[in-house]
Amino acid sequence: MYFIYSLVLAIGAVFLAPFALLRHFRAAQEDRNLASRFGRVPPEVLEKGEGSIWLHAVSVGEALAALPFARRLKETFPNRALLISTVTVTGQKIARERFDFADAIFYFPFDWTWVARRVLRTLKPHAVVVVETEIWPNFLREARREGIAVIFANGRISDRSFRRHESLLKIGAFLTRRFYKNVLGNARLFLMQSETDAARVKALGAPAERVIVTGNLKYDSQVPPETPFQLWLEKSAARTDRRPLIVAGSVTAGEEPLVLIAFGVLQGQMRNALLVLAPRKPERFEAAAQHIEESQRSFIRRSQLKLNADGTADVAELPASVSVILLDSIGELAGLYRLADAVFVGGSLVPAGGHNILEPAGFGKPPVFGTSMENFQDVARMFLSHGAARQVENPEDLGVAWIEMVQDKDETSRMGELARKLMDENRGATERTVQQVVDALATDGTPALIAAPVATPVKSQDHA
Repeated sequence: MYFIYSLVLAIGAVFLAPFALLRHFRAAQEDRNLASRFGRVPPEVLEKGEGSIWLHAVSVGEALAALPFARRLKETFPNRALLISTVTVTGQKIARERFDFADAIFYFPFDWTWVARRVLRTLKPHAVVVVETEIWPNFLREARREGIAVIFANGRISDRSFRRHESLLKIGAFLTRRFYKNVLGNARLFLMQSETDAARVKALGAPAERVIVTGNLKYDSQVPPETPFQLWLEKSAARTDRRPLIVAGSVTAGEEPLVLIAFGVLQGQMRNALLVLAPRKPERFEAAAQHIEESQRSFIRRSQLKLNADGTADVAELPASVSVILLDSIGELAGLYRLADAVFVGGSLVPAGGHNILEPAGFGKPPVFGTSMENFQDVARMFLSHGAARQVENPEDLGVAWIEMVQDKDETSRMGELARKLMDENRGATERTVQQVVDALATDGTPALIAAPVATPVKSQDHA
């Protein structure tokens, strides 16, 4: 089965090679990553590799969720280098901006046996911690052969992912199930977000005794620092009385025009409203700009603003004609929720599975989202059941929800406090996860450097 898996990867690589090469040569020099992904370890990573703790977060969302956890790992293992890897370019940028305490940052290798073996033998890390559940069979097998512990942290298996795995298990049932069991058996520990995630990873073949529920690291997310753009927007909106301010974050493909329709509903009653539209991925920036132009609205791009550290800019005020700001940047969205009168969390009005609603909740802003929340269904269900969020079915409903939330400030504030309270009640996953990592590595002779065991219970395992 490993041969078949590797063969499928090779065939896929042949078809995708032209696109990968084109993207590589079009990218800026610092964003070119093919050499690293084929196993060439950068010198600054190589010198720190042996005996290190290697933390892998595939992209932006995983990296941001892992930030407090990574910091605690560094504090807990001060004598071991901390290496951070990502797969995406945007994830790499966030890692370099936010993980300033890490010893080295690089790209995760392709999952071919010879590549994984080369990187692991070159780096010689003590352990690899994978954020969420990105399963690479060849990498896991080579790590076990080299005696390197692999631990999954903040593990999650969405409905869609679980259905896909179940479908594969039905194909050549005996061999496939045996393959899954073998692959997952190569990991040292599975630290899962909820009981549902734990049950699913065990159903796929993970050894039950290695599966532990530790909660969701995203509940422990830190308040992001103020950015020059945040300061400029707050001052400029106040001086020009641009309210209500709506922040629509993590908007995915096909969702931009729906958000603009919803904003049109709001503008029908509140002409001075301002929308910050934040596409989920950089490749959607141009498409989003085109959708705004087609809606016949005047807009500015975040990238057009030349900002000083204190938030002053060459554009001192928002032009009166501008009703939309396109956030074509990475890493600035979360802090903007603090300024919002109402929000929307994207990937939910189209069948994309939803995105993280905890970012606005951390600022006491009740999240509003659509019906597609498969990737965050437990969190969404908990917030809705406590009256701390709103769910809408279409863009018209979204526009009406914004109007009602702006008009009824007392109710919106009450919902926001409930959202913040749920965040506080579910914190603690970072300490539980770090303690489990310490305990797992102690069997290899690694000293448990945490002053005392963390005994915080998981308060709501089905929703954490």
